[in-house]
Amino acid sequence: MAETATPVANGTAASARRAEWGGAGRLALGLVLPLAVALGWEIAVRNGLAQGRLLPPPSRIAATLYGLAVSGDLWLHVQATLTRVALGFVFGSVTGIAAGALTGTMPFARHLLDPTLQALRAVPSLAWVPLFILWLGILETPKVALIAVGVFFPVYIGVAGAIASVDRKLVEVGRIFRLSKTALARRILLPAVLPATLVALRTGLGLGFLFVVAAELMGASEGLGYLLVDGQQFSRADQILAAIIAFAVLGKLADAVLVALTRPLTRWQDTARETL
Repeated sequence: MAETATPVANGTAASARRAEWGGAGRLALGLVLPLAVALGWEIAVRNGLAQGRLLPPPSRIAATLYGLAVSGDLWLHVQATLTRVALGFVFGSVTGIAAGALTGTMPFARHLLDPTLQALRAVPSLAWVPLFILWLGILETPKVALIAVGVFFPVYIGVAGAIASVDRKLVEVGRIFRLSKTALARRILLPAVLPATLVALRTGLGLGFLFVVAAELMGASEGLGYLLVDGQQFSRADQILAAIIAFAVLGKLADAVLVALTRPLTRWQDTARETL
């Protein structure tokens, strides 16, 4: 009886440790490294051990962020960037899922479309900028289109790869039980590809924030990418780093929101991470 109870006790202890840490504990642990680096650089600059001209100390960057926030410019740029990323993410993820499902389930579509899409995936993001400006002008449409392109490819690759990696035995079991195509997709294929699809969406969201910088080079007068270019033109390293930090915070928050929204879809998973 003692041997039988040991795994249960271990699982209970692991759950207790996770509950003890809680969300606040994990957040505090995640802040240790960036705060330690920031504090070390601040001390080095204040004691004359390093120059803060090209890499300003955190206090100066914080002052720049505070000034932008008080003037309202920061929120204007953040709103513009988030709107572009959100629209590009929606369009890119929807088309990526559709194309991945099409090429993943239909061999003819895979042989027809996949080689072209794989070739286009290798095109650098900046190479699309002059073409989109020529086609769509310099307003918001080309910016959203460029972000959608950046989101599309990781989502497409993730969905198509997830479908291709579904265990053939699972499909055969569904056919043995005479499941219809709809029931087979809902009860076997969808749960099998969902975890990889969610990872692909997170990757696509991250690339959306990367592509928005290139998008905001297309004549933008607002956005965090504009702040970067403006800081470069006026040799303001503090403004450049403030924009980079804003990008990092927004990207992390957006990823956390996506994870929170999609977590209920994978509650059925019993993974090793839950016991670590």
